[in-house]
Amino acid sequence: APKAKSATPSEDEFVLRYQMQPGETLIYEVTHVGKTKTRVSGEEETSNFHTVSHRRFDVNSSEDEKFTFDHVIAHVEMTQQTGDADELRWDSESGEEAPSMFKQVASQIGETLATIQINPRGQQVEREDFGGSKANLGMGELTLAFPDEPVSLGGSWSIPREIKVRTPEGEVKEIKIQERYTLKTVKTGVATIEVRSEPITPIFEESIKAQVVQQLSDGKIRFDIDAGQMLSKELSWDETVVGFQGANSLMEYRARMTERLVNDESEVALFGPASSRR
Repeated sequence: APKAKSATPSEDEFVLRYQMQPGETLIYEVTHVGKTKTRVSGEEETSNFHTVSHRRFDVNSSEDEKFTFDHVIAHVEMTQQTGDADELRWDSESGEEAPSMFKQVASQIGETLATIQINPRGQQVEREDFGGSKANLGMGELTLAFPDEPVSLGGSWSIPREIKVRTPEGEVKEIKIQERYTLKTVKTGVATIEVRSEPITPIFEESIKAQVVQQLSDGKIRFDIDAGQMLSKELSWDETVVGFQGANSLMEYRARMTERLVNDESEVALFGPASSRR
């Protein structure tokens, strides 16, 4: 008789789950660097940006197989330069007033942007946003969503996501995509997972494609299986869209985003408990 498939994962199968403890603080350093070059009606413009931020997950509770945490941006250093204009720089710890371009971000430093509840699979169960910007800059959700069943090496799973874009007529349209995850390796309890976004909704307009490519994910994630925490995420973009604003227009987008768990005690002290809690 054929052997019944055991519910216990085999040696090359892994159960991927989050773990969080009440009172725990997870700090991630996020570096986002990019360059956009556009050419419209023969006019070319280049824009460069470089942002380093520290985001904090303050874990409030862990009960009934659910974890609740506050998402706080504790510190940010921003640099932006467009065309021939002067480079704009701002560090949230400098005490200086933020340039108008960075005002929205400045107003959110140290505030609880959202209180989020997830299950061990990383799925959002509940979320309450507090007026913070929901722009995700290709970061997707704050947590990965894992499958219910164990994942074998080389195994994949997909998670649907929607991206909002604006049509040339000014209407908001939703583009359906799926994030495809593949478990590439597991070494000393750390899983390396590749992620790639695949659009599901057909995109015919180049102006919409130009908005979508900046929000797609392509990269790898390292997840500590034993601790139940993401250790790092690296995403990159290298996209060219021709004809996004007329026949001879061109947009090039090159960017890189890295996120890493910072567990250094001195840094935890530096970006300590939020001064303002809701």
